[in-house]
Amino acid sequence: MEKFTTVKSVAAPLLENAIDTDVIFPARFLLLLDREGLGRYAFSERRNGPEPFVLDTPPYDTAKILVTGENFGTGSSREQAVWTIADLGIRCVIARSFGEIFFANCFKNGVLPVRLGGDDMAAVERAAEAAEEITIDLEAQSIRLSSGREIRFDIEPNLKRLLLLGLDEVGMILAEDGDAIKAFEARRKADQPWMSIGIEKLHALAEEQDKNG
Repeated sequence: MEKFTTVKSVAAPLLENAIDTDVIFPARFLLLLDREGLGRYAFSERRNGPEPFVLDTPPYDTAKILVTGENFGTGSSREQAVWTIADLGIRCVIARSFGEIFFANCFKNGVLPVRLGGDDMAAVERAAEAAEEITIDLEAQSIRLSSGREIRFDIEPNLKRLLLLGLDEVGMILAEDGDAIKAFEARRKADQPWMSIGIEKLHALAEEQDKNG
C-alpha cells in the first residue's frame, strides 16, 4: 500500500447521513474481485442518476478527501466498499461517524477515516463546499484549512503506524516480528523435521497443481 503522510486536496462534500456500503459499492458487483479499476463502480447508482454526482464534478473529480455525514459505510461488511473509493484516489474520509466494520477496513487499505463533530466538522464542511484545499497531516494528526485554522483528530497509535508505513496488519507483523518468526521456524525444523518434510511435500503438490491448471 502507498504510505500515508500528508495529503493536500480539495475535499468533495457528500453531506448526507447513513450512506451504506450498498450505495458505495452495489451488491451486483460483488463478484468482481480485482481491486484495480474498481473505482468505476463506486456510487454507481448515484453517478448514473439524473443529477450530477459530486465526485464527477470539477474540481471534486480529482479530490483525494471525501467529507460526509453520520454513519458513513454502515450496512454490510463488504471490504470492496473501501477498495472502490481507494481506487478512485480517495485517501481520507472525514465523517461525523462511521460504520464500525467500514472504519476498520479503511486502515487495511490505506485510507484514513477521521471522525469529527461540532464546530470542527462544520468548518471542514464549509471548506469542502467552497472547494478550498485541505491538508491532512497524519504525523501531526491535524487538518489544516486554507483559512489557517488547524483541527486536531484522534487516531490509535498502532493504526496510525500502519498508515504511515503503508502496511496492512499482516505486513506489520512480518515487519516487526519477521526475525522471531524465522527463528521459530528454524527451531521447529530442527526439533520436528518430519513436519517440515510434510509441509514441503504440500508446497510441491500445490506448485504442481498450479502448473497443470
